[in-house]
Amino acid sequence: MHRRDFLELALAGSAWPAIAAAAIADAGFTHRAGAGRVVVVGAGYGGATAAKYVRILSGGRIEVILVDSKADFISCPVSNRVLGGQKTLEQLTFDYDALQRHHGVKFIRGNVTAIDADKSYIVANGKKLPYTRLIVAPGIDFNYDALPALATAQQQILHAWKAGPQTRILHQQLRAMRDGGVFTITIPLQPYRCPPAPYERACQVAYYFKTHKPRSKIIVLDANPVITSKRALFERAWRELYPGIIEYVAGSDLQQVDVATKTVKTAFDTVKSDVLNIIPPQRAGRIAQLAGLANVERRWCAVDVLSYASDVAPHIHVIGDAIEAGLPKSAHMANAQAKICARAVVGLLLDQPLDPAPAFSNLCYSFVDDRQAMHIATLYRYDAAKKSMQAAGESMLSDHPSAMEGGDADAWARQIWADVLT
Repeated sequence: MHRRDFLELALAGSAWPAIAAAAIADAGFTHRAGAGRVVVVGAGYGGATAAKYVRILSGGRIEVILVDSKADFISCPVSNRVLGGQKTLEQLTFDYDALQRHHGVKFIRGNVTAIDADKSYIVANGKKLPYTRLIVAPGIDFNYDALPALATAQQQILHAWKAGPQTRILHQQLRAMRDGGVFTITIPLQPYRCPPAPYERACQVAYYFKTHKPRSKIIVLDANPVITSKRALFERAWRELYPGIIEYVAGSDLQQVDVATKTVKTAFDTVKSDVLNIIPPQRAGRIAQLAGLANVERRWCAVDVLSYASDVAPHIHVIGDAIEAGLPKSAHMANAQAKICARAVVGLLLDQPLDPAPAFSNLCYSFVDDRQAMHIATLYRYDAAKKSMQAAGESMLSDHPSAMEGGDADAWARQIWADVLT
């Protein structure tokens, strides 16, 4: 498959409803009234997609309730560009009105504090909400066990790894920083949300410094032994676009943090910063922890990737960044998993077989300045022997960053937002 063909296939999310609905009809699905209620906890890329597609694939026969603590959807992809000054947070913020209006998804804003898998209900806003099937898309939470001081210092030492208020505050900190100051970003060991995103962030901050604070410097302290994604491309971008601005230090596992002085210590270095951005180690979102779904090292949720049913509670399905499946944790991946999960949930409620051979792609863009981007794209297919999704061949990488791919990246964002939310 040629690069352009692959990218067009990966971007073709809007064609999925018609294709999937036709496949359901061909398989002999018979929709019936009162087919049950699906509750979806978490309204990000995975949860909102799952809610939409359960409604589509069931012909509107299955009631769907989507629950999230936030009133709006804020996109983590593209949010690094807020730090570079090309986007505002408002441009990445969307409501759930179209899901309700176009598809009949019921949206409830509320905090989910408990899941009773035996009695099939969740507790949201202090009230019980029963379900026939539950989809949990909790995203990530942060593990501050090794550095507890960070948990109470979120206004001083930001992660900005969930797009929202911290993204805006971190941008404000960069704007207020003196020219000639030091911005330090720390990266945890894998797995973490969106492998290339920390390195893209370094590019975006470097672009801002080059444009507005040319005497400033970035130090990247990476706990991993090498750049975890698009290594050669990022190294080239840093060398050609930002010589002398970005200092990269691999194998820099964070050991101590002094919040007051913004000083961090690794095994080999002590670094004092004007602005300090610590990306903490991550695990499945809090509700997955509370419900006992995070059964892999008490961090991630093991699932059957034919249906995304939890290994712990088979009537609960878990998708997105929270799962342990040997796959990248990305928005595109969560969106793809949600469609497979929705197809499976509809089939289970209508007594139909699961798709025995699911396949999907993962596509991830990174901007290196205000116009140029680069991508990595991988096709995954189900391996029945390994009972897991496996890469079907080598990943496809950009030859180099370009403005053309910057346009592709913008198109990808518009396409996936439409696929998730409209």
